[in-house]
Amino acid sequence: MWGGDMQLMMRGKTWHLRRRVPAKFAGIEPRREVWVSLQTDSRQLAAQKAPGVWESLVSGWEAQLAGRSDDGAARFEAARAIAGSHGVSYMPIRDIEQLPLEALLARIEVLQRRDGSANLAAAPAVLGAVEVPSITVSQALEEYWKLTPDRTRGKSEDQKRRWVNPRKKAVRNFIDVVGDLPLAQMKRADFLDFRSWWLERIAEEDLTPNSANKDLIHLADVLKTVNELKGFDFDLPLHKLTLKDGDKKERLPFSDIWIRDRLLAPGVLSGLNPEARAIFLGMINTGYRPSEAAGLTAERIRLDHDVPHIVIAADETRQIKNKTSRREIPLTGVSLEVFRAFPKGFPQYRAKPATLSATVNKFLRENGLMESDDHVMYSLRHNFEDRMLRGRIDERVRRELMGHSLGRQKYGQAGGLAFKAGELARIAL
Repeated sequence: MWGGDMQLMMRGKTWHLRRRVPAKFAGIEPRREVWVSLQTDSRQLAAQKAPGVWESLVSGWEAQLAGRSDDGAARFEAARAIAGSHGVSYMPIRDIEQLPLEALLARIEVLQRRDGSANLAAAPAVLGAVEVPSITVSQALEEYWKLTPDRTRGKSEDQKRRWVNPRKKAVRNFIDVVGDLPLAQMKRADFLDFRSWWLERIAEEDLTPNSANKDLIHLADVLKTVNELKGFDFDLPLHKLTLKDGDKKERLPFSDIWIRDRLLAPGVLSGLNPEARAIFLGMINTGYRPSEAAGLTAERIRLDHDVPHIVIAADETRQIKNKTSRREIPLTGVSLEVFRAFPKGFPQYRAKPATLSATVNKFLRENGLMESDDHVMYSLRHNFEDRMLRGRIDERVRRELMGHSLGRQKYGQAGGLAFKAGELARIAL
């Protein structure tokens, strides 16, 4: 009836399962045979329960063998299985230390064998001493698909595609901006960098907050689901990232005082890589979009003209936002100094402009150089616009320098390049 050497044995009034331990588990289970209570006095019920109990025992032993693996993920999965086979859930040791004394003693008791010896092989799993494996954002996405088959069950192929693709896009955008970081090492600043990148993209491409929120929500879903269902218990500070409807219109500028006293203080930006630092400083008196600066080439940086200037224009590798975005911007103040140092542009960011804002925002935030949590690199562009307004520069000149539409047919040259340079010189920092 049982096959092999499995037997049902009565001890007192309770049926037990008795069976020899397979030789392959001798290294982790010192007993030659096991007796396991089936917690019933009914032989029929005991016969029904015995195969499942034996299967659970074998799974636990297999898990302990896997726990010796060099694969961190395999060891962690084994720890969860071992803990489960002893009737407890896996918890990190820091959480176990906070358990009430009775709950802690209960975990210790499950490690005690009938003969009085302790099951030391299972102790790391039961007591939370197994290291949580390192898993990156891209690896988390792969785990996410395995953990959520129920979410696409019953969907058509087109529905599956429309469900999968936004999550792929959110993770891809995050990795492009912040990097393929290990979940265990992620900080609040990493998620704020991604949020800041979206704030700037909304401003630059005239998008709605909903575009950003989709990415933020899908990214959070992927990371939270894997963190919870895999039992990692990482601290993922994903709260309060989504944007409000007003965030599209709220374009907070840096103040003049903050720029002069903090951002232009000697040596304060020395820790930022040279090209990112130059693009950031060059923005102060030009108001260009970060992606526009990244796309500049030597041919469009014209320092040898009577009026040094840059030309924002499309080329074979880059499109600009619209036709009003094509413009000539005179170079004054610190922005002129920047382009004298970088007359050929910024090749590091020409191919990957998305990483520029993330790099700058991360540096500013980590070094206390953000005027508030709502400020971003793009805030320099808004300060430039505000300074022109306060300097009573004509609206048409302001719009042309910012690359904004005039709202009417364009006549003349708005005073010409020399005139614009003179106007900017009055407000330059």
